[in-house]
Amino acid sequence: MLDLSKMLRSSFAKPVLFILCLVPISALVWRAFYGDLGANPIETITRDVGDWTLRFLLITIAISPLRQWFGWTVILRFRRMLGLYVFFYAFCHFLIWFVADHSFDFSEMLEDIIKRPYITFGFSAFLLLVPLAVTSNQSMVRRLGKRWKQLHRLTYAIVMLGVLHYLWQVKADYLEPGIYAVIAGLLLLQRVDFKKWFDARTSVQSSKPA
Repeated sequence: MLDLSKMLRSSFAKPVLFILCLVPISALVWRAFYGDLGANPIETITRDVGDWTLRFLLITIAISPLRQWFGWTVILRFRRMLGLYVFFYAFCHFLIWFVADHSFDFSEMLEDIIKRPYITFGFSAFLLLVPLAVTSNQSMVRRLGKRWKQLHRLTYAIVMLGVLHYLWQVKADYLEPGIYAVIAGLLLLQRVDFKKWFDARTSVQSSKPA
């Protein structure tokens, strides 16, 4: 039998994951080359890249729960790479929208951000991703110390904004964005320390004068 843990610890695991993460965008390039993107190629590319941004984001935030539930500590070594791929796909999603929809027109872009809520959510999520990508290297982890973890808690806000961005733009079929919303909700709830919250509430209640 294959030893999955040993495979994930091998020196080949990260390069293999790196290549696998490029498969979605490579497939889009392939389809574009052969004219297989439908009647509206730009919309297809923008939507698919956006979908993969959210998928990689959910996979990234699922790493800690999976480690806690199943003891898969080895998967922590892939979290930074997956997080950077979230930014990569988000940047591609933004760039396609900015170039194809607005032709580098900043004023038109800002107007779109203000007028359309789903664009507001998506652009806000992208802006929050920037400092996370910039501080993802080991040097910044050491320099920021405890503040690094505090900064990277922005991931939770990014997840919520990403889900809202998807839900708000859907006009008919809510199944797929609904599934993502449920998964995101479960992963975020897993991070809530309900015992600590309950103890704090109990302490506050008991300290109030009768």
